Amino acid sequence: MNTDDLFLVGQLADLELVARVKLLAQREREATVVLIAHLAILDERGLYLAEGCSSMFTYCLQVLQLSEHAAYGRIEAARAARKYPIILELLGDGSVNLTTITLLAPHLTLENHVDLLAAAKHQRKRQVEELVARLRPRPSVPSLIRRLPAPNRTPASATESGGSLRIDSDDELPSLSPMRRATPARPTVIAPLAPQCYRVQFTASAETHAKLLQAQDLLRHQIPDGDVGEIIDRALTALLRNLAKQKFAATERPRESVTDGPQENDADLSRESVTDRPGGSRDKIPRSRHIPAEVRRTVWARDGGQCAFTAQNGNRCTARAFLEFHHVVPHAAGGEATVENIQLRCRAHNGYEAELYFGREFCFGRRNHQHRDTTISLSATIISTPSGPSQRLVLAPTMNAQPQ
Repeated sequence: MNTDDLFLVGQLADLELVARVKLLAQREREATVVLIAHLAILDERGLYLAEGCSSMFTYCLQVLQLSEHAAYGRIEAARAARKYPIILELLGDGSVNLTTITLLAPHLTLENHVDLLAAAKHQRKRQVEELVARLRPRPSVPSLIRRLPAPNRTPASATESGGSLRIDSDDELPSLSPMRRATPARPTVIAPLAPQCYRVQFTASAETHAKLLQAQDLLRHQIPDGDVGEIIDRALTALLRNLAKQKFAATERPRESVTDGPQENDADLSRESVTDRPGGSRDKIPRSRHIPAEVRRTVWARDGGQCAFTAQNGNRCTARAFLEFHHVVPHAAGGEATVENIQLRCRAHNGYEAELYFGREFCFGRRNHQHRDTTISLSATIISTPSGPSQRLVLAPTMNAQPQ
């Protein structure tokens, strides 16, 4: 494909572009299946040796010019498909992907491969890992706290580093040479070990480490061994309870009135009214954008804590992070903060629907205006899920800019 092809694609209408992308994705799956079938036989015959390669992996890298990741996945799938040809059919229709086959391949047998592949259909990597963990449980790992090298080049900073949640206590580390490259931050790891059991590993700051030690001391009566996993579980339980109350007004004893929670004289601002102002002027008071707590609770429960955007083909968005309360009929168009008019939207779909209603140019100009020194009135309450907190200004139909 060259730049001319890219230009031609850019001229396609939206519906045609979407249709072509789906068709091309299907063709790619079909081509991948054909390639894997050929690789399976080529590997079985050892034809890579005559091509001057010592292994199938080297052949894929040097002759086929595949990346390491692509080569590994296709070789694993080819060898598994030789034993269980049904894999090619599942790859072709998109029921499973190469990552799924790579994870399952070591555990497939003549007795279980049909049921295991059926259980893995349309599953994400994490779900497949959980499936493997149920099939081959691994023992629990011990809690561990270990100091990591400081993320700076100077030796003095080595004593100020935090620790990752692993246990082994290295009180002293050798000084880092000024010329030694700093150790990069380690990624968070969440991996299933067995049913209902996960290994969690992350890098913490010195402050977080100090809080953990203090929590261990304060909980010695309830948790004598200071188990880090149980302490984290208690901390998350308390955090989620607080976030649920803050984000969607969760409470064990909700008020009967829909006006509970912080508000700005909603009884007076629920509709546009006229009031006398100093100097004899009579100005309209804007309707309140506050969403009552009872409405937030009901909407959250009704939508299941998930984006409620549904495409024309019936596909509902699965996002549960970066959620916001969305006015179906925009506030500027007279939409009220009622259960019927409020739905959950992820950040992307809330912005998408704003562009559909107000136009992309208006929304783009609105986002640019947010960088100026003004106070802007917004059309929705900002919320987030406990798993993905967000602070984002929601696109609004009208703007009240006031000098600071």
